[in-house]
Amino acid sequence: MAVAILEYFHPLRNGFQSWLHSSGADSGIWFLGYGCGWATLLSLLLLTLFHFSRRLLFFLFASSSPQPSPLSAATPNPLSPSGSNPESRTSELVSEADLKFLVKNLDEIDESESWEAVIDKRNNLLHYNAKCCKPKNAPVKYLSVTVFENCTPELLRDFYMDNNYRKQWDKTVVEHEQLQLDRSNGTEIGRTIKKFPLLTPREYILAWRLWEGNDKTYYCFIKECEHPSAPLQRKCVRVRYFRSGWRIRKVPGRDACEIKMYHQEDAGLNVEMAKLAFARGIWSYVCKMHAALCKYPSSSQPGSDPATALSLVQKIPSGIETTDNFKGTPENPTAPAATLGMSMMGSRKRKLERRQSGKVVANGLLLVGGVICLSRGNCSLGAKVAMGYLLTKLGKHNARQSIGES
Repeated sequence: MAVAILEYFHPLRNGFQSWLHSSGADSGIWFLGYGCGWATLLSLLLLTLFHFSRRLLFFLFASSSPQPSPLSAATPNPLSPSGSNPESRTSELVSEADLKFLVKNLDEIDESESWEAVIDKRNNLLHYNAKCCKPKNAPVKYLSVTVFENCTPELLRDFYMDNNYRKQWDKTVVEHEQLQLDRSNGTEIGRTIKKFPLLTPREYILAWRLWEGNDKTYYCFIKECEHPSAPLQRKCVRVRYFRSGWRIRKVPGRDACEIKMYHQEDAGLNVEMAKLAFARGIWSYVCKMHAALCKYPSSSQPGSDPATALSLVQKIPSGIETTDNFKGTPENPTAPAATLGMSMMGSRKRKLERRQSGKVVANGLLLVGGVICLSRGNCSLGAKVAMGYLLTKLGKHNARQSIGES
């Protein structure tokens, strides 16, 4: 989820100034007479603040870089330095219970959860959709499904497990190192540092494990942990709660592969702002990931990396993997997308209504300032002419909008 924040940030533009130039208004409006200029400037200031309110709130939230909440306290970790041999207890980190937890979330067994559609995007080679829900007293949960055309489960599995290659294409990852590998059950521990604009770097100490199911289906579960080789650093904020995992499998009847991912973490970010950044930036991130996937076979160098969880993949225990079928059959592969599309249409309609109400408020502020300016008797003639011109342009613009919407 947090990687999408990087794609959301762009240089701020002076929206009102560009609108002013496009309207052809005389720059002399800024030199209004003393008696009425204060009213106009005040209204324009309110208009500008309203225009940038979301970005300003985002910057205020981001610059604070709060520490993770008390909920982020991880479960007791068997690798905490307590005098015992860490290597003998690595197998306790990611267990079969975690795998059962992952399968339960991927199959969406809990029908009491209320999910909200976040994004649904596609092109000829890629389809991505995601939804989220907010459990009580817990971080936001995300479920996403990505379908890659012309891809095999083995290729996608290798791509997702290759952390060294990720450093080449994922610009948020500035450092990654393997800390430990349990060859008895394939549990791997690593340390990753991610850097996001305007935020203190986030440090992840994670343990993960890979399983192979039926018909070339693969499961991976990842969770936070502690390790003696990774003491706390003052320059980073350590993520204390992290639960994530995925299932990779072939799409029936097509030369395509699907990865369904469950993700839940508390990185100390404001919930609503993090959701906004995710919705705005995740599609760009997924497209970059797809471009890296297309280059992966020629870019990677098998054999150059040390042993990893990929080389120690485990067989999934019997009774855990479900017979969950694709909701869209080969004859009707777009059935789930159509259902999700209806909810996304409703979400877009609500956003459009909010945007239109925002324009009404902004235009109202400008109108009030203009009326005050023109009603003052001691205003200069040039100021009145300029403001009258602006109000005329505003009226024409609103009229064109009304015609277009009708």
